[in-house]
Amino acid sequence: MNRNLTVLTLSQIFSFTAAPVTVFLSGIIGSQISPLKSLSTLPMSISVLGIAIGAVIASKLMSIIGRKLGFIVASIGNCLASIIAAYSIFIQSFYLFCLANFFIGVGMAFTHQYRFAAAESVEKNKIPRAISIILLGGIVSAIIGPAVANISKDLIETYMYVGSYLALSVLTFLPTIFFIFYTNTSKIEINTIYAGRSYLKLLSQPKYLQAIIASALGYAIMTFLMTGTPLSMHVMEGMSLSKTSIVIQIHVACMFLPSLITGNLIKKFGHSKIMYAGSILYCITVLISFFDQSFFNYMFALIFLGFGWNFLFISGTSLLVLTYKENEKYRAQGLNDFIVYTVHALGSLSSGVLIVLTNWKIMNIICIPLIIIIILTVMRADSISKK
Repeated sequence: MNRNLTVLTLSQIFSFTAAPVTVFLSGIIGSQISPLKSLSTLPMSISVLGIAIGAVIASKLMSIIGRKLGFIVASIGNCLASIIAAYSIFIQSFYLFCLANFFIGVGMAFTHQYRFAAAESVEKNKIPRAISIILLGGIVSAIIGPAVANISKDLIETYMYVGSYLALSVLTFLPTIFFIFYTNTSKIEINTIYAGRSYLKLLSQPKYLQAIIASALGYAIMTFLMTGTPLSMHVMEGMSLSKTSIVIQIHVACMFLPSLITGNLIKKFGHSKIMYAGSILYCITVLISFFDQSFFNYMFALIFLGFGWNFLFISGTSLLVLTYKENEKYRAQGLNDFIVYTVHALGSLSSGVLIVLTNWKIMNIICIPLIIIIILTVMRADSISKK
């Protein structure tokens, strides 16, 4: 640990609360104020679209003003977006709520850049561990976010969930204070321009493509099933909001808990083997869906879903930072996050539609071809690298 890594970890804890709160509440709020039930998960999807677009904005902006100022601007923006979300619920405006979620997503795109900032703050052989430490903060976020949102939901009488987003505005503002103590790590970070290889040349590199596919499809599968879970449990199966909250909290915790060992596992076994392991964990999730839907069915399915995401995302990210040169890092990182979170948005948006049109088992079956693509991409990259 060094000062920058400490700042990033603390900031991750509070900034990332926007993610579990959005997963926990946006679909439920959407089902209450949206004109059509099939649009219930649109706010969640819009937030992920905000992440995809924000990925380009974040990498470009920080290439001009540096990590420190970029992260501070994002923290303030997330705070304001949360206040707008609270106001949209107060006036029962579905479209304003969607807009607020879009800007929350843009802010989250900057939060996702924490992992790259962490990688830049340590030596190359310590990159997987540094990324794991940052993502480990997500466990605390998974506990704090939904808990605070649930406790504060009745803060404003007769306007449920307004208080949840007012509380979120406070949580997401705290990183502004922490980043005062952050130091930009490289000279190229300030007033740099996008340089190096073109986007097509980067994508033609097998290991770079492997990193993107593992992260993008790993994220798409996770968000596709995670977004549909609250609707499937609470709206369709009639399970209580508290049970739904527990499943989401456990799932988000399981997304980050393996970070205690993932970095060491990658160092010992390599990126590809951890990607294979993540794919197997996803297969277990699909298998569990064939049993009757119950509280424990959802809980165990989302536990393995969280573990699989962790293996795929950390291995993908730590591999990515080894595939580009210093002068092209913003271009390579921006392209990666744009692809990852665009696919992420498609998974979220299609989830709301398909959970209404089909059922939980069918949604899991749809994930099988995506798992196969991850495995084939890893096999291809390994085969080419051995030649």
